[in-house]
Amino acid sequence: MLISHNRHMDFKPVCEIKMNPHPSPQNSYSAPERLSFPFDESKNAWLPMLLDTYFLADQGVFEGIRRQIAKNRTLACDKGCSHCCRSHTTIPVYPLEIIGVYWYCIDKLDREQKKLLIEPLRSHAKGDACPFLYQGNCLIHSMRFLACRHFNVFDTVCSEGEDAFYTRRADVLTPIKKYQDDALAKMLPFHDIKGKSQRRAAIKSGWIHQHAQVLQEIDWSKLADRISAIAG
Repeated sequence: MLISHNRHMDFKPVCEIKMNPHPSPQNSYSAPERLSFPFDESKNAWLPMLLDTYFLADQGVFEGIRRQIAKNRTLACDKGCSHCCRSHTTIPVYPLEIIGVYWYCIDKLDREQKKLLIEPLRSHAKGDACPFLYQGNCLIHSMRFLACRHFNVFDTVCSEGEDAFYTRRADVLTPIKKYQDDALAKMLPFHDIKGKSQRRAAIKSGWIHQHAQVLQEIDWSKLADRISAIAG
């Protein structure tokens, strides 16, 4: 999946990543800026942690893509490309991200967008395409998960059903470790891991990954019920 500059959905946006209008001449992307929901962030202590996490991840993806383009590679992902949303079956989702997507769907999507999500979420079964995908567009793109932000493919568009991570690993962006670790560390205070040495140990041991769930195995019907109670 792409950074927000290239995969905005065609629906009315609620709040998008603010982008630098002057892209780097070495990169077709504009540098990402942090999502901002000032009122909600003042009311929800977990939200700034998540938004900081996504911002650091986006910065790392931007830099990783820039480095590959400097090597004359071409990013194959583009608006409307959603092969990975349909073919990937082991997308990890962290606890803070689940809270974030509940909040975004309930509080930030408009009524029509909410209605579009109810049935896919309610009927979603293991192995199905991502339930947040609608007609090739991600309905939660601004708040898409870390795994989605990090997954980018170069040179050749994925074929239907292909998971390029396994079929041609060399064409898949490898996240820059510093950015990836810094992004994950931003989530740790949510788990009451606040000290620098504690955060470092949790990242090094992979503790945070042990608490991730697979997107396709989560019971999304609970979110569908919450949305339905609001949107009808």
